[in-house]
Amino acid sequence: MIQRLIVTALLTLAALPVQAQEHAAEAAALSPFAGNVGNAIWTLAIFLLVVTILGKFAWGPVLALLQEREKFIHKSLADAKHDREEAEARLKEYAAKIQAARAEAAALVDDARRDAERLREDLKQRARTEADGMIQNAERQITLQTQRAIQEIRREAVDLSVAIASKIIQRNLTKEDNQRLIDEAIRQVGSGGH
Repeated sequence: MIQRLIVTALLTLAALPVQAQEHAAEAAALSPFAGNVGNAIWTLAIFLLVVTILGKFAWGPVLALLQEREKFIHKSLADAKHDREEAEARLKEYAAKIQAARAEAAALVDDARRDAERLREDLKQRARTEADGMIQNAERQITLQTQRAIQEIRREAVDLSVAIASKIIQRNLTKEDNQRLIDEAIRQVGSGGH
């Protein structure tokens, strides 16, 4: 507000000599080279006064605002550059993390495949071992059953032999004699019949 009043007063002061000169110039011949030294000094003084006042009250604040705006623009550009560099660094970091995650996932898949293969081989080996154990157990059972059957057949053969021998000899044997003959027959059959 004060600045406007000062500017208005200065313009009015500057206009007074010009107006007075216009009246004097109208009276005299209109010549572009006809001048008055007094008017020139007043004009120069008023011009210097206007420049000084404008410099102090108008140009100083305008220049300060322009410099502040320039600083703000430089700061904004620096911040944008810094943000862009930071974003690029984060992008590279994220890309590296994604690559590492992919590599880790591939390693996990490979480990899982190897573990599955190992488990499959372990299960096969266990199945073979169990099957071999079952076969050996079955062979032992067969061997035991075969031996029992052979012993049973031998007893039956001895009993039949004793019965036939009793009938042939036509004599009655006592139980002890009968048992002794059975034991001898078993020994002979067990030793191959000799």
